[in-house]
Amino acid sequence: MLRAVEAAERVRGRTSPNPWVGAVLVPPPAAGLPSGWTTGATAPPGGPHAEVAALDAAGGRARGGTLYVTLEPCSYQGRTPPCVDAIRAAGVRRVVVGMTDPDPQVDGRGIAALRAAGVEVEVGAAADAVAEQLAPYATHRRTGRPWVVLKLAATLDGRIAAPDGSSRWITGDEARLDAHRLRAVSDAVIVGAGTVRADDPALTVRLPEGDPCFRGPDEQPARVVLGTVPDGAAVLPAVELSGPLEGVLDDLGARGLVQVLVEGGSRVAHDFHAGGLVDRYVLYLAPALFGGDDARPLFAGPGAATIDDLWRGEVRSVTSLGGDVRVDLAPSGTG
Repeated sequence: MLRAVEAAERVRGRTSPNPWVGAVLVPPPAAGLPSGWTTGATAPPGGPHAEVAALDAAGGRARGGTLYVTLEPCSYQGRTPPCVDAIRAAGVRRVVVGMTDPDPQVDGRGIAALRAAGVEVEVGAAADAVAEQLAPYATHRRTGRPWVVLKLAATLDGRIAAPDGSSRWITGDEARLDAHRLRAVSDAVIVGAGTVRADDPALTVRLPEGDPCFRGPDEQPARVVLGTVPDGAAVLPAVELSGPLEGVLDDLGARGLVQVLVEGGSRVAHDFHAGGLVDRYVLYLAPALFGGDDARPLFAGPGAATIDDLWRGEVRSVTSLGGDVRVDLAPSGTG
């Protein structure tokens, strides 16, 4: 199953509104059959799902074998035929599923159909790893809104820019490359119109060819600006949205965006945080200090009034990136 998780990660950011799924087919031990397993991952919308890709690669070796798949196989006709039908036709004996598909069109029906056809089904292998990987997809299917990642880059004393507004570059090369990979696995990048006016960012994924997250000109995430974009801005073409952030997220979810990355500025970061709309915080911290209270803070707006109101989360990971550190935080109690 962990091999399937690895396969799914390679296509993350390329499959929305479909989930990024990995599958591994292990053929049965039998005389005359080549040994070894085959791997598949979900193609972009309209292409084969992970299960079918693994089965096709296995050919006749699938009969009597075991299929490991991170998400429950689909059981309905969409852009492609049901994966359940392909699994039955291939003669797979056993299917191991990482998690049940929360999509209302599936939600246990795929597992039930396989069992009704005499296929042995096991659910929950590597459940934590699969749930972590597919959390954005599950959030989108259950709420209709995208999974929101808030990216912040700051000095160790929590400042994002000097008093004169200058901020390039707080973090080093490795951290900036990692941030581009975070863009690459997101369906959209969100900033405020003030950031567009001040910095004129392009908000594109810029990674060297050969990087697993490399994105060409036609594979870029959507660019979303909260407010009006000035004529000639580098971010164009962009989606311009306004109004309550809850409505913005409803709009983006209806467009099929599964994960969005909020990049700023500090007022936008504050509003997403204060509204309880952030699913994951990613902080890039540089070993640097402004050393005063006049540099710009991570959040612009009122914070906790007392220590009892302090927001507390859970550190999910800490990663060293050259001289910088990436800290991933989740709201407490989110699993």
